[in-house]
Amino acid sequence: MSDIVLQLQDIETCYGKIVALRGINLVVKKGQIVALLGANGAGKSTTLRTISGLVKSSAGKIMFLGNDITRSPAHETVRNGLIHVPEGRRIFKGMTVQENLDLGSFTLKDDGVRKKRMERVFGLFPILEKRRKQDAGLLSGGEQQMLAMGRALMNEPKLLLLDEPSMGLAPFLVQEIMRVIRQLNASGATILLVEQNAKAALKLAHYGYVLETGKIVMENDGNSLQNDARIVNAYLGN
Repeated sequence: MSDIVLQLQDIETCYGKIVALRGINLVVKKGQIVALLGANGAGKSTTLRTISGLVKSSAGKIMFLGNDITRSPAHETVRNGLIHVPEGRRIFKGMTVQENLDLGSFTLKDDGVRKKRMERVFGLFPILEKRRKQDAGLLSGGEQQMLAMGRALMNEPKLLLLDEPSMGLAPFLVQEIMRVIRQLNASGATILLVEQNAKAALKLAHYGYVLETGKIVMENDGNSLQNDARIVNAYLGN
């Protein structure tokens, strides 16, 4: 049985006449953290949105767990265990923390399983348990990011797509988010991580890809990318 969870084959995505992704080839294997790096506008978020079905590719193929999902609607990819935590968190304000988490498991019929999953989320993010009855809109930026990740975990994803989880967070919260990502991976989660903080991402990543203007220009294991002079100069600082 193949250990490939996700494979992109020659993916091209357009916004009108603008070509955002140009022949993307990418592989995520079971149990890996794969980092997708690049400057603003390189196509990182578009790649995740194409994978999750929020944007349709104009060419190429997306394989998830051996199945072609290139034309699958977004809600179907969710049911199949591919969960996308978008940039900007997108939590539901006006609803409590617990209600947000419940929405993450809307496909689940078993209340006992839902309770166990919620306990796991509270174990990872104890602050969410303290805030469970609070309006999610009143949470800090870091707490909202934890809630967005927790909501995704309620679905027990087979592949977790994380888009800029550290964006706008104080350094100590960035460390906390990265710690949780490492912990999730250690417990078996497979993760495709888009992250502007290249240094933090490459410390976690088993493998990485670098995007420039919609094309993958470099790929290697995380350690090699950390020590590559081109990556150091472009993303890590001298």
